[in-house]
Amino acid sequence: MTVTQEKVEPKNKTILVVEDSDDLRKDVIEMLKMEGYTTSGAENGAVGVQMARKLMPDLIVCDIMMPELDGYGVLETLRKDAGTSAIPFIFLTAKTEHIDQRHGMVLGADDFLTKPFMADELLESIAAQLKKREDQMAQVKKRIDDLTASIALALPHEFRTPLNTVIGFSEMLQTEAHNLKPDQVSSWAGHVHSAGYRLYRVVENYLLFVRLQLLIDNGVKATEDDVTLDLHATIHSQAMSEANKANRDDDLTVEVEDAPELWIKDEHATKIVEELINNAFKFSVKGQKVTVRGKKEENAYVVSVEDNGRGMSGDQMKNINAFMQFEREDYEQQGLGLGLALVKQMSEIYGVEFAPLGDKENGITVTVRFKLK
Repeated sequence: MTVTQEKVEPKNKTILVVEDSDDLRKDVIEMLKMEGYTTSGAENGAVGVQMARKLMPDLIVCDIMMPELDGYGVLETLRKDAGTSAIPFIFLTAKTEHIDQRHGMVLGADDFLTKPFMADELLESIAAQLKKREDQMAQVKKRIDDLTASIALALPHEFRTPLNTVIGFSEMLQTEAHNLKPDQVSSWAGHVHSAGYRLYRVVENYLLFVRLQLLIDNGVKATEDDVTLDLHATIHSQAMSEANKANRDDDLTVEVEDAPELWIKDEHATKIVEELINNAFKFSVKGQKVTVRGKKEENAYVVSVEDNGRGMSGDQMKNINAFMQFEREDYEQQGLGLGLALVKQMSEIYGVEFAPLGDKENGITVTVRFKLK
C-alpha cells in the first residue's frame, strides 16, 4: 500500500479503522491521517463496537474475519443502534466470494474492498461514501427546512382565520342582537358554525394523524375483524356533502358500483373517501369537474377521485406528507396538508394500494385499491 507524502488540509472527518492485523491497521491509520482525517483504531470487533458508540465516527472501515466479533457482527450490531445505524461502513476483507459480499450488502454495508487493495482504492471509496452521506444530510436538512417553513405558514393561518371569524361574528351578535333580523342572525351564526367546524376538522385530523403514526411505529396492522360493508353509499354521501359545502354541485360526477365487503374499518374507509374528495375540491375551482368512481376489479374495490384543477408536479406527489403544502405562498389553501398524509397512513396499515398521479396541466387523480374481505 503506497502512501503519498504531500501535506493536505484537514478534512474534519473522523474515521474508525477496525482491523485485527496490527500492521495493516497502523498503515491504514497513518495513511488516513496523512490525508487529513482524524483516525482511531480498534483491534477487534467487540472493541470496534464500543469505540463506534463512543466516538460516533463519520465513517467506519472494518475487516470481516476477526476474533471475538467478526465484521458482519459489528455491522449488524451498529445498524440496530439508532445512534450508529447511519454511519457509512466499508468492509476490508480477504474473502472474494460473491456470497460474502452479498451478505455484507444485505446487512447494510456501503462498500466492499478486497485485500490486497491499493491506497487510492480505499481513499476513493471513503471520499465517495462521505460525499454520499453529506448529500443525504443536505436532503434531510432541506426537507426539515421545507417542513418548518410550511408549518410556520400553515399553523398561524389555520388557527387565526377561523378564530377571528368566530370572535368577530360572535361579538357582532352580542352587540347588535337587539337590532338584528332573524335572517341576519341565521347568516352570522352560519359563519360562526363554518369557522368552528373548520377548526374542529384541523384538530381532529391532527389527532388522528398522531394516533395512526403510533400504530405504524409499533408495527400494528389490521385484523380480520376490520370490515366495512357499504362503501358505495359512503362514497355517494361524502361526494354530495363535499360538493355542497364547496357550492359546486354542478361540478360533481359520481359513477359508483355496489361495493362488496372490504377489509378495513368502516370509519377509516369513510375517512379515506372524505379526504380524497375534499382534496379534489380544494385543489380545483368552481367550473372544474370533479369525478368520483368506484368499481370492483378482481380482488379489490377501486376508488378513484379526479379533479381538473391546478395540479401538482410528479416530485410534489412523491413528497406528500403531513404539514407539507406546496405553493401555499401562491394559493389560498385550508388545512395543514394532512389529508393525503392520512390516506397514506391508513393505506399502510390496511395494505391498501395508494396511487396519486398529477401534473401541472391536468389536475390530480388519486386511486386507492381496497382489499376485499
